[in-house]
Amino acid sequence: MILKKEYTAVFSLGLVMAIRMLGLFMILPVFSAHASDFTHATPQLIGLALGIYGLTQGLLQIPFGLLSDHIGRRPVMSLGLGIFIAGSLIAAFSHSIYGLIIGRALQGGGAIGSTVLALVADLTRDENRSKAMAFMGMAIGGSFALAMVLGPLINAWLGLSGIFLTTALLAVIAELMIWLILPTPPAPIIPESKTIKTGLTKVLKDKRLLSLDASILLLHAILTIFFMAVPFIFKDMQLTAWAEITVYLIVLLLAFALMMPLMILAEKKQQMKSVFIGAIGCLFLTQVLLGEFHQNLIAISFLLLIFFTAFSLLEAVLPSWVSKVISLRYKGFAMGCYSSAQFLGIFIGGALGGWCLAHFGLPGVFTLGAALSIIWLSIAFSLSPPPYLTTVTLNLKQFSEKNLEILSQHLYSIAGITEVAIMGSEGIIYLKINPKIMTKPQLRHSLEKSKLICLQGGDGLALR
Repeated sequence: MILKKEYTAVFSLGLVMAIRMLGLFMILPVFSAHASDFTHATPQLIGLALGIYGLTQGLLQIPFGLLSDHIGRRPVMSLGLGIFIAGSLIAAFSHSIYGLIIGRALQGGGAIGSTVLALVADLTRDENRSKAMAFMGMAIGGSFALAMVLGPLINAWLGLSGIFLTTALLAVIAELMIWLILPTPPAPIIPESKTIKTGLTKVLKDKRLLSLDASILLLHAILTIFFMAVPFIFKDMQLTAWAEITVYLIVLLLAFALMMPLMILAEKKQQMKSVFIGAIGCLFLTQVLLGEFHQNLIAISFLLLIFFTAFSLLEAVLPSWVSKVISLRYKGFAMGCYSSAQFLGIFIGGALGGWCLAHFGLPGVFTLGAALSIIWLSIAFSLSPPPYLTTVTLNLKQFSEKNLEILSQHLYSIAGITEVAIMGSEGIIYLKINPKIMTKPQLRHSLEKSKLICLQGGDGLALR
């Protein structure tokens, strides 16, 4: 059962994230073509202005998350949104590409994504957390689709400065929501420095996680490169703002409809690696074909449909895959590295895309995207399929610190349990179980037979 407080928290945080991301996504379909009107603009500097947001985001995600552990989530979120508003205003009133670069860098400096997700975890119970995270993902996905429609529309009415002013206004609304609507978060639990060092070492040595971090980096690099070229295609075709909006709206709706059954195939039928490789192959195909057929609107629309279907699918599959392979003990660190890689991909895509556009034109940009797709395919083929495990949360009603190690060893001895994380101070046990070996009812039966622990109603445990 989801409590009213949890509904309020998740809904308000979802809106905060969606409002903030909406402002950032709105510039994608128009930025590269219209930023050329700024003084001193060159393709390289336009690419830098588009991508530098990702550099500051990527560098500051983990520091902001750690700061929120010490001074609280709400102050850090408010600080980040304040920096974001300042950057949006600088970009809105800039006439030089250099002012635009500074504004975009400050926008990225408000790196509150990891803090928002940490606060979602703070304000929801374990049994509702997956639903809460799914809602956050839906909010971000919805903001992306809406931005593809609103961006060209606001640009037609108010220009790029209007988009940045709208972005600043949306961030002000998000600030008010943080202080007026969001439930009071609990005091943060400050992690020990030893735990931080151990977690970072474990995460940075895990080849699977490094491959998945490289995957999200490449996905967003390819996305940014893609949007270095597509606005120029529409501009050269002299499409009206309404024509662009119509194309994006139809393509995105169809892409969402196509993505859903593929996501079900990946998750329910346990075909994640096959779907993953197929989607990367589609990204490669669209880059190659757009390099040849970027003057025909029907062909462009069809290729956009393939691209956005593949992108949406990969955006959903990757965090799911990460959650399946990360250790229960170091989930926060792993997701922080994952988020940093995602935003660094935006920077790399913008910088490389701008350079290719300057030296090789649109064909060069699409060739770069295709080359990155090939590199990604080589990584994807080397990945082993993810384990399809289930996470079970148990409440430890009574415990003794000296007995926790014995309890952990006992739980590991039960067939089907692959990982145990006992948070004695919080009275919680996290288990990862293989549902092919053991179901939840079978787990309960094994626990009831235990000579070490006994069940106390529901999922509560006590040491014997």
